Amino acid sequence: MKYLDMVNNFLNKILMFLGGIAVLALMLLATGNVVLRIFHLPFRGTYEIVSFLGAVVIAFALGYTQKRKDHIVVDILTEKFPPLAKEAIDKVAYLAITIFFGIVAWQLYVWGMKIMESSEVSETLKIVFHPYVFMVAAGFIILSFTAFVDFLKNLFHEEA
Repeated sequence: MKYLDMVNNFLNKILMFLGGIAVLALMLLATGNVVLRIFHLPFRGTYEIVSFLGAVVIAFALGYTQKRKDHIVVDILTEKFPPLAKEAIDKVAYLAITIFFGIVAWQLYVWGMKIMESSEVSETLKIVFHPYVFMVAAGFIILSFTAFVDFLKNLFHEEA
């Protein structure tokens, strides 16, 4: 379990670092575009690149956010349940998150492969965008892995 947790921490730190670089690039691009608009020289395709980078930033932060339990939790019903029932619901929830987002990652990968095989490019800049789809899929894979580690910790009553 300790090994899985170390791998999970490492992968989430890598994605957070890469997500930080993407935020920085997004910020520089958007700011540069606004400044250059003053001189009537905006970047072409800024919206596309900002959209791609935004998707990557969000996807790369999912696993880390799950690890820290920073997602919104609606427990209006379960707050009245006994501890044993809450624990059982947590186990089911972690397992459901693992499976659901594993399927999301798989379908994103399949979609990315279709885009790559068809040589589809973005509308404005005509750049290949399947790498961004694969990056988003990677974010969901790490989210799924993090939820699986949480499931195992909950199952074996280890500290989260």
